[in-house]
Amino acid sequence: MSIVAHVADVLGARVARTFPAGRMAGVARAAQVGGSAPVARPGRVAAVAAVAVLLAGCATGGGSGGTADGPGGDMTGATPGSTSTSTTAPRSDTTTQRPDGPPGAVPRRGEVREIPATGSLPPVISSIPTTRKVVFLTIDDGWEQDPGFVQQVRDQRIPITAFAMRDAVEAKGTPDPAGGPGQFVGAGKWGYFRSLRDAHVPIENHTLTHPNLRLLGYDAQRREICGSSTIIRRELGTRPTLFRPPFGNYNTDTLRAAKNCGLKTVLLWTATVQPGGKIAYQVPDKKLRPGDILLIHFRPNLARDFRILVDKIKRRGFELGNLQAYLEAATTR
Repeated sequence: MSIVAHVADVLGARVARTFPAGRMAGVARAAQVGGSAPVARPGRVAAVAAVAVLLAGCATGGGSGGTADGPGGDMTGATPGSTSTSTTAPRSDTTTQRPDGPPGAVPRRGEVREIPATGSLPPVISSIPTTRKVVFLTIDDGWEQDPGFVQQVRDQRIPITAFAMRDAVEAKGTPDPAGGPGQFVGAGKWGYFRSLRDAHVPIENHTLTHPNLRLLGYDAQRREICGSSTIIRRELGTRPTLFRPPFGNYNTDTLRAAKNCGLKTVLLWTATVQPGGKIAYQVPDKKLRPGDILLIHFRPNLARDFRILVDKIKRRGFELGNLQAYLEAATTR
Protein backbone atom coordinates (compact mmCIF):
# COMPACT_ATOMS: atom_id res chain seq x y z
CA MET A 1 0.00 0.00 0.00
CA SER A 2 1.37 3.47 -0.89
CA ILE A 3 2.02 6.09 1.79
CA VAL A 4 -0.75 8.27 0.36
CA ALA A 5 -3.22 5.38 0.47
CA HIS A 6 -2.26 4.46 4.00
CA VAL A 7 -2.59 8.04 5.24
CA ALA A 8 -5.86 8.34 3.35
CA ASP A 9 -7.28 5.27 5.10
CA VAL A 10 -6.38 6.71 8.50
CA LEU A 11 -7.72 10.16 7.71
CA GLY A 12 -10.75 8.70 6.03
CA ALA A 13 -11.76 6.87 9.15
CA ARG A 14 -11.46 10.10 11.12
CA VAL A 15 -13.37 12.12 8.54
CA ALA A 16 -16.12 9.52 8.48
CA ARG A 17 -16.49 9.81 12.22
CA THR A 18 -16.52 13.60 12.03
CA PHE A 19 -18.95 14.34 9.17
CA PRO A 20 -22.55 13.04 8.77
CA ALA A 21 -23.08 10.28 6.23
CA GLY A 22 -25.29 12.49 4.08
CA ARG A 23 -22.58 15.11 3.62
CA MET A 24 -19.98 12.47 2.83
CA ALA A 25 -22.23 10.94 0.22
CA GLY A 26 -22.29 14.30 -1.53
CA VAL A 27 -18.50 14.39 -1.44
CA ALA A 28 -18.41 10.87 -2.93
CA ARG A 29 -20.72 11.84 -5.84
CA ALA A 30 -18.54 14.87 -6.64
CA ALA A 31 -15.15 13.12 -6.35
CA GLN A 32 -13.58 11.39 -9.31
CA VAL A 33 -10.22 9.64 -9.34
CA GLY A 34 -8.60 9.81 -12.77
CA GLY A 35 -12.03 10.20 -14.35
CA SER A 36 -13.37 6.93 -12.92
CA ALA A 37 -16.69 6.36 -11.27
CA PRO A 38 -17.39 7.75 -7.79
CA VAL A 39 -15.44 5.99 -5.06
CA ALA A 40 -17.51 3.98 -2.62
CA ARG A 41 -15.49 5.18 0.44
CA PRO A 42 -16.29 8.90 0.71
CA GLY A 43 -14.11 9.40 3.82
CA ARG A 44 -11.10 8.05 1.98
CA VAL A 45 -11.81 10.29 -1.03
CA ALA A 46 -11.79 13.39 1.09
CA ALA A 47 -8.64 12.24 2.85
CA VAL A 48 -6.86 11.53 -0.45
CA ALA A 49 -7.72 15.03 -1.64
CA ALA A 50 -6.41 16.51 1.60
CA VAL A 51 -3.17 14.53 1.39
CA ALA A 52 -2.70 15.59 -2.23
CA VAL A 53 -3.08 19.23 -1.29
CA LEU A 54 -0.59 18.87 1.54
CA LEU A 55 1.97 17.17 -0.69
CA ALA A 56 1.52 19.81 -3.36
CA GLY A 57 2.10 22.52 -0.79
CA CYS A 58 5.32 20.88 0.36
CA ALA A 59 6.57 20.46 -3.19
CA THR A 60 6.10 24.17 -4.02
CA GLY A 61 7.97 25.33 -0.89
CA GLY A 62 5.05 27.12 0.77
CA GLY A 63 3.31 28.67 -2.23
CA SER A 64 2.52 32.34 -1.68
CA GLY A 65 3.85 32.26 1.89
CA GLY A 66 7.23 33.65 0.73
CA THR A 67 10.71 32.41 0.03
CA ALA A 68 13.65 31.92 2.37
CA ASP A 69 14.76 35.22 3.94
CA GLY A 70 11.68 36.86 2.46
CA PRO A 71 8.20 37.55 3.78
CA GLY A 72 6.84 34.36 5.29
CA GLY A 73 9.98 32.34 4.48
CA ASP A 74 11.98 30.40 7.07
CA MET A 75 14.77 27.96 6.30
CA THR A 76 15.54 27.09 9.91
CA GLY A 77 13.89 23.67 9.60
CA ALA A 78 15.44 22.65 6.24
CA THR A 79 18.50 20.57 5.51
CA PRO A 80 20.91 21.36 2.64
CA GLY A 81 19.27 20.47 -0.68
CA SER A 82 15.82 20.07 0.87
CA THR A 83 12.82 21.78 -0.68
CA SER A 84 10.76 21.68 2.49
CA THR A 85 10.34 24.70 4.72
CA SER A 86 9.31 25.24 8.30
CA THR A 87 6.76 27.89 9.17
CA THR A 88 6.75 27.19 12.88
CA ALA A 89 8.03 29.84 15.29
CA PRO A 90 11.55 29.31 16.64
CA ARG A 91 11.72 27.49 19.94
CA SER A 92 11.87 29.73 22.96
CA ASP A 93 14.64 29.26 25.47
CA THR A 94 12.90 28.40 28.71
CA THR A 95 15.90 29.62 30.68
CA THR A 96 15.42 33.22 29.53
CA GLN A 97 12.79 35.72 30.56
CA ARG A 98 9.54 35.92 28.63
CA PRO A 99 10.03 38.37 25.76
CA ASP A 100 6.87 40.25 26.72
CA GLY A 101 7.75 40.58 30.40
CA PRO A 102 9.81 43.20 32.23
CA PRO A 103 13.42 43.19 31.00
CA GLY A 104 16.64 42.88 32.97
CA ALA A 105 18.48 40.38 35.14
CA VAL A 106 16.50 39.14 38.14
CA PRO A 107 18.03 37.94 41.42
CA ARG A 108 18.94 34.33 41.99
CA ARG A 109 17.74 32.54 45.09
CA GLY A 110 19.62 33.82 48.12
CA GLU A 111 21.68 36.30 46.08
CA VAL A 112 20.47 39.54 47.67
CA ARG A 113 21.15 40.41 51.27
CA GLU A 114 18.37 41.90 53.34
CA ILE A 115 18.14 45.67 53.69
CA PRO A 116 17.29 46.39 57.35
CA ALA A 117 14.02 48.16 58.05
CA THR A 118 14.14 51.68 59.45
CA GLY A 119 11.27 51.45 61.86
CA SER A 120 7.94 52.23 60.25
CA LEU A 121 9.35 54.69 57.70
CA PRO A 122 10.40 53.83 54.13
CA PRO A 123 14.03 52.67 53.82
CA VAL A 124 16.52 54.93 52.04
CA ILE A 125 18.50 52.87 49.51
CA SER A 126 21.45 53.92 47.36
CA SER A 127 22.66 50.49 46.20
CA ILE A 128 21.52 46.88 46.12
CA PRO A 129 23.36 44.48 48.48
CA THR A 130 24.63 41.84 46.02
CA THR A 131 28.01 40.52 44.89
CA ARG A 132 26.76 39.77 41.39
CA LYS A 133 28.10 42.08 38.67
CA VAL A 134 24.79 43.81 38.08
CA VAL A 135 23.94 47.53 38.03
CA PHE A 136 20.69 49.46 37.75
CA LEU A 137 19.77 52.39 35.48
CA THR A 138 17.46 55.16 36.67
CA ILE A 139 16.54 58.39 34.87
CA ASP A 140 15.11 61.60 36.36
CA ASP A 141 12.93 64.60 35.52
CA GLY A 142 11.54 64.37 31.94
CA TRP A 143 12.60 67.52 30.08
CA GLU A 144 14.16 66.05 26.95
CA GLN A 145 11.74 63.57 25.37
CA ASP A 146 13.88 61.96 22.69
CA PRO A 147 11.87 59.34 20.73
CA GLY A 148 15.10 57.52 19.85
CA PHE A 149 15.58 56.77 23.54
CA VAL A 150 12.20 55.05 23.80
CA GLN A 151 13.04 52.98 20.73
CA GLN A 152 16.35 51.88 22.26
CA VAL A 153 14.71 50.86 25.52
CA ARG A 154 11.90 49.01 23.78
CA ASP A 155 13.80 47.29 20.97
CA GLN A 156 16.86 46.32 23.01
CA ARG A 157 14.81 45.49 26.13
CA ILE A 158 16.94 47.64 28.44
CA PRO A 159 15.73 47.78 32.05
CA ILE A 160 15.38 51.31 33.41
CA THR A 161 13.29 53.05 36.05
CA ALA A 162 12.07 56.61 35.39
CA PHE A 163 11.36 59.22 38.07
CA ALA A 164 9.01 61.78 36.53
CA MET A 165 8.77 65.39 37.68
CA ARG A 166 5.57 67.09 36.58
CA ASP A 167 6.99 70.48 35.57
CA ALA A 168 9.67 68.80 33.44
CA VAL A 169 7.24 66.42 31.74
CA GLU A 170 4.84 69.27 30.95
CA ALA A 171 7.71 71.65 30.06
CA LYS A 172 6.80 74.26 32.66
CA GLY A 173 9.80 76.48 33.32
CA THR A 174 13.39 76.23 32.16
CA PRO A 175 15.10 72.86 31.65
CA ASP A 176 18.49 71.95 33.09
CA PRO A 177 21.09 73.58 30.78
CA ALA A 178 23.57 70.72 31.24
CA GLY A 179 24.16 68.97 27.94
CA GLY A 180 23.30 71.95 25.76
CA PRO A 181 20.08 73.13 24.10
CA GLY A 182 17.33 70.55 23.91
CA GLN A 183 15.59 69.38 20.75
CA PHE A 184 12.64 67.53 22.26
CA VAL A 185 11.75 69.52 25.42
CA GLY A 186 8.19 68.57 26.33
CA ALA A 187 7.68 67.07 22.85
CA GLY A 188 5.30 64.34 23.97
CA LYS A 189 4.49 65.34 27.54
CA TRP A 190 2.65 62.52 29.34
CA GLY A 191 2.17 60.67 26.06
CA TYR A 192 5.95 60.20 25.97
CA PHE A 193 5.83 58.60 29.40
CA ARG A 194 2.96 56.39 28.31
CA SER A 195 5.28 55.12 25.57
CA LEU A 196 7.93 54.40 28.20
CA ARG A 197 5.36 52.65 30.38
CA ASP A 198 4.35 50.48 27.43
CA ALA A 199 8.03 49.56 27.01
CA HIS A 200 7.96 48.12 30.59
CA VAL A 201 9.51 51.21 32.23
CA PRO A 202 8.16 51.80 35.77
CA ILE A 203 7.29 55.51 36.20
CA GLU A 204 8.01 56.64 39.75
CA ASN A 205 7.72 59.82 41.86
CA HIS A 206 10.13 62.81 41.67
CA THR A 207 7.80 65.60 43.03
CA LEU A 208 5.79 68.21 41.16
CA THR A 209 8.27 71.11 40.97
CA HIS A 210 11.69 69.72 42.06
CA PRO A 211 12.17 71.73 45.28
CA ASN A 212 14.81 71.26 47.96
CA LEU A 213 12.56 69.35 50.35
CA ARG A 214 14.72 70.09 53.38
CA LEU A 215 13.66 73.73 53.06
CA LEU A 216 9.95 72.83 53.23
CA GLY A 217 7.72 71.87 56.13
CA TYR A 218 5.86 68.58 56.31
CA ASP A 219 2.64 69.83 54.70
CA ALA A 220 4.43 71.38 51.74
CA GLN A 221 6.49 68.23 51.23
CA ARG A 222 3.36 66.12 51.35
CA ARG A 223 1.70 68.28 48.67
CA GLU A 224 4.72 67.86 46.40
CA ILE A 225 4.95 64.11 46.86
CA CYS A 226 1.27 63.13 46.99
CA GLY A 227 0.47 65.52 44.14
CA SER A 228 3.05 63.80 41.96
CA SER A 229 1.65 60.33 42.70
CA THR A 230 -1.86 61.54 41.93
CA ILE A 231 -0.99 62.95 38.51
CA ILE A 232 1.06 59.88 37.54
CA ARG A 233 -1.87 57.66 38.48
CA ARG A 234 -4.24 59.85 36.47
CA GLU A 235 -2.06 60.06 33.37
CA LEU A 236 -0.53 56.58 33.29
CA GLY A 237 -2.90 54.37 35.25
CA THR A 238 -0.21 53.23 37.69
CA ARG A 239 0.61 54.50 41.16
CA PRO A 240 4.29 54.96 42.10
CA THR A 241 5.88 52.95 44.89
CA LEU A 242 9.37 54.54 44.75
CA PHE A 243 10.38 58.11 45.54
CA ARG A 244 13.51 60.00 44.57
CA PRO A 245 13.99 63.30 46.42
CA PRO A 246 15.29 66.17 44.26
CA PHE A 247 19.06 66.69 44.69
CA GLY A 248 19.02 63.67 47.02
CA ASN A 249 17.93 65.99 49.85
CA TYR A 250 15.50 64.66 52.45
CA ASN A 251 14.76 64.64 56.17
CA THR A 252 12.42 62.82 58.52
CA ASP A 253 9.45 64.85 57.29
CA THR A 254 10.24 63.64 53.78
CA LEU A 255 10.09 60.02 54.88
CA ARG A 256 6.86 60.63 56.79
CA ALA A 257 5.29 62.34 53.79
CA ALA A 258 6.45 59.59 51.43
CA LYS A 259 4.87 56.96 53.66
CA ASN A 260 1.65 58.96 53.90
CA CYS A 261 1.54 59.13 50.09
CA GLY A 262 1.83 55.34 49.77
CA LEU A 263 5.49 55.17 48.72
CA LYS A 264 7.50 52.17 49.92
CA THR A 265 11.13 53.14 49.28
CA VAL A 266 13.23 56.30 48.95
CA LEU A 267 15.82 55.65 46.27
CA LEU A 268 19.14 57.49 45.95
CA TRP A 269 22.16 56.53 43.78
CA THR A 270 25.86 55.68 43.85
CA ALA A 271 27.02 57.29 40.57
CA THR A 272 25.73 59.85 38.08
CA VAL A 273 25.95 59.84 34.30
CA GLN A 274 27.14 63.06 32.66
CA PRO A 275 26.78 64.26 29.04
CA GLY A 276 28.66 61.98 26.68
CA GLY A 277 27.81 58.90 28.74
CA LYS A 278 30.59 59.58 31.25
CA ILE A 279 30.14 58.03 34.68
CA ALA A 280 30.88 60.26 37.68
CA TYR A 281 31.70 57.90 40.55
CA GLN A 282 31.17 58.62 44.22
CA VAL A 283 33.73 56.08 45.41
CA PRO A 284 37.55 56.51 45.63
CA ASP A 285 38.45 53.69 43.21
CA LYS A 286 36.34 55.27 40.44
CA LYS A 287 34.80 52.10 39.10
CA LEU A 288 31.49 50.28 38.96
CA ARG A 289 30.63 48.01 41.85
CA PRO A 290 28.03 45.24 42.09
CA GLY A 291 24.63 46.66 43.00
CA ASP A 292 25.37 50.24 41.91
CA ILE A 293 22.40 52.46 41.06
CA LEU A 294 23.21 54.94 38.30
CA LEU A 295 21.41 58.28 37.90
CA ILE A 296 20.82 59.67 34.40
CA HIS A 297 18.72 62.69 33.35
CA PHE A 298 16.43 63.38 30.41
CA ARG A 299 18.96 65.66 28.71
CA PRO A 300 19.87 66.56 25.11
CA ASN A 301 21.55 63.79 23.07
CA LEU A 302 19.95 61.25 25.39
CA ALA A 303 19.76 58.41 22.84
CA ARG A 304 23.44 58.79 21.90
CA ASP A 305 24.68 59.12 25.48
CA PHE A 306 22.56 56.21 26.62
CA ARG A 307 23.97 53.96 23.91
CA ILE A 308 27.52 54.88 24.98
CA LEU A 309 26.66 54.19 28.62
CA VAL A 310 25.09 50.77 28.00
CA ASP A 311 28.02 49.66 25.83
CA LYS A 312 30.46 50.79 28.52
CA ILE A 313 28.65 48.87 31.26
CA LYS A 314 28.54 45.67 29.22
CA ARG A 315 32.20 45.92 28.20
CA ARG A 316 33.07 45.96 31.89
CA GLY A 317 31.27 42.67 32.38
CA PHE A 318 28.17 43.96 34.16
CA GLU A 319 24.56 42.98 33.60
CA LEU A 320 21.66 45.43 33.67
CA GLY A 321 19.30 44.48 36.46
CA ASN A 322 15.58 44.71 37.02
CA LEU A 323 15.50 47.16 39.92
CA GLN A 324 11.99 46.28 41.10
CA ALA A 325 12.79 42.57 41.33
CA TYR A 326 15.98 43.25 43.31
CA LEU A 327 14.28 45.69 45.67
CA GLU A 328 11.57 43.15 46.37
CA ALA A 329 14.19 40.50 47.14
CA ALA A 330 16.07 42.90 49.43
CA THR A 331 13.11 44.25 51.39
CA THR A 332 10.54 41.41 51.47
CA ARG A 333 11.26 38.85 54.17
